[in-house]
Amino acid sequence: MEIIPASGSAKGPESMFTGDVYFDVIIKGEEPSRVRVNSVHFAPGARTAWHSHAVGQTLHVTEGIGLVQSRGGDVVVMRPGDTIYTPPGEWHWHGAADDHFMTHLAIWEAPDSGPESEWGDLVTDEEYRQQPALAS
Repeated sequence: MEIIPASGSAKGPESMFTGDVYFDVIIKGEEPSRVRVNSVHFAPGARTAWHSHAVGQTLHVTEGIGLVQSRGGDVVVMRPGDTIYTPPGEWHWHGAADDHFMTHLAIWEAPDSGPESEWGDLVTDEEYRQQPALAS
């Protein structure tokens, strides 16, 4: 057994996030594990840039109200208890609703080789403000 002390919160870089976003690394698995888990805290209106993950990503909302969108899809509302899976290579963004904080667990794996994630353009206000669909 190993107890891993908390490393403290880090502010998300402006090249990858709009608004105030902080994350706490929960686990960054060492070989043979490749699991990655962060707790990510979004202020109202804050969001990621467009990005994709080499091996996919799972989000689990723990508090607040958030938004998520895959490229070409609807903006979808996320609520506590919702789990969202994005398959490998699918471009997407996620963040808080404009009037709520939102926290989610981000869970992904490192690939055998190459980058874990690819980051693109920041999500524009126009993209962010699309009328959301309700999660099913």
